[in-house]
Amino acid sequence: MQSTDLISCLPVKEIHGNLPKEVFDLAIDSRSVQPESVFICIKGYTVDGHDYVLQAIESGAKIIVSEKYLELDYSRVACVIVDNTTRAIGLLASKFYGYPSKDMTMIGITGTNGKTSVSGILQNMLQGLNVRSALTGTIGFNLNGVLYDSANTTSDALNTQQMIHRAKSEDCKTMIMEVSSHGLVLGRLTGVEFDIAIFTNLTHDHLDFHGTMEQYGQAKGLLFSQLGQDMERAKHAIVNADDAWSERLKEMTGYPVWTYAIHKDAHFQGLNIRLQSDCTQFEMKTPEGNFPVRMNLLGEFNVYNALAATVALYTQGYSLKEIIEQLEKIPPVKGRMEKLESDLPISIFIDYAHTPDAIEKAISSVLPYKTNRLIFLVGTGGNRDRSKRPAMAEKASVADYVILTTDDPREEPYESIVSDLEKGMLHGNYACIGDREAAVRHAIMIAEPGDIIIFAGKGHEDYQIIGRTKYPHSDGEIALSAGKLKFQDSTSRK
Repeated sequence: MQSTDLISCLPVKEIHGNLPKEVFDLAIDSRSVQPESVFICIKGYTVDGHDYVLQAIESGAKIIVSEKYLELDYSRVACVIVDNTTRAIGLLASKFYGYPSKDMTMIGITGTNGKTSVSGILQNMLQGLNVRSALTGTIGFNLNGVLYDSANTTSDALNTQQMIHRAKSEDCKTMIMEVSSHGLVLGRLTGVEFDIAIFTNLTHDHLDFHGTMEQYGQAKGLLFSQLGQDMERAKHAIVNADDAWSERLKEMTGYPVWTYAIHKDAHFQGLNIRLQSDCTQFEMKTPEGNFPVRMNLLGEFNVYNALAATVALYTQGYSLKEIIEQLEKIPPVKGRMEKLESDLPISIFIDYAHTPDAIEKAISSVLPYKTNRLIFLVGTGGNRDRSKRPAMAEKASVADYVILTTDDPREEPYESIVSDLEKGMLHGNYACIGDREAAVRHAIMIAEPGDIIIFAGKGHEDYQIIGRTKYPHSDGEIALSAGKLKFQDSTSRK
């Protein structure tokens, strides 16, 4: 690409040295720099790209994008100085890859809980409708059914544009993105042209980053304000009317707003909900009448998720008949109140719940068919928002027996995390076990036939971060292995 054309997207800049005629790649990691490329210096939490400029130049970078003047040999390289390189990368990447988001239907989903479930439901339904699609979020990058790893719920701006470009090149018609509040505030979505914005809910989380719930809510609202004002392009805002923040979000966009709810009147509403151990049944009120729904997804919270996904497809012209047909075929979303298949005499669920609200919803989804004890394992991450920990344990106290543990302890001691959780316990039937693997095994060892166990906090994740290292870890694999040892082996010896 012509370098002058590329950097024309940066409105405020200062140029030192002579720009090369062309550049052939963009990089934010000095180790991935290719010859004749642009290296953008990004300030991260632990690493500053400005410290790696010389390595980038040695690898072939011809343009450095920086936030400050650098003492360089300007006969070899040009330097473009901008106010904020994190914002600049989104502009540069979208320009470099030809604004690929304009050529697909882009669906952005934001909210504290439900983003992964709604996105998974949507992609499953699109696959059933034979629509090629891509999805990026907590589970990774799913391109037409093939899953690739990604580092964050919302990737950096360069990786985001690369994924959108790849989806376009694979002839995807729709791309679904989980949009985190961090990603919005940090400008990781710069250059993405969204067509549909979905809001799930706003509950206590990430206050270590945002400070207050007000600021957290405002961050979520950025997705709706970023829909823009191009009224010639059909765009839609979809909000959960049962959440008070929806009224605020409606004010942040000039586009049509669709509502869904269970308790309040809305365009799409879930009525007469019946929770069962193997399915959820409800009546879906729509602008075209009421329709019965029987889906494999468990819990009232999944009624919300199903409604949000239904509205998104409805705005794109799909009939309610074909939408509901696909909805009823969807398997449970991996790691989201996922019931593990086994012949054990106990029921085991894996869930990603790591906020007070999500814990409450996970428990409420199994209470209607609880016949014996409910054992709930709750863990939370180290070096993150400590203020939510007591509230998480308080919600978990609804269970008959609670195990307080960690999920990703990082560099915080087990005892610190667990003691914060313990402050919220409302009864004495609990155990504090900081080592998560030991905690999972303990839950199985104390279980009796007929018990329900929910392992919350890790969901689909197959690792645990201890210190700065990722170690293999799967709640499901550990639980089933321990369950086989306890129940099947003991039975075979009788």
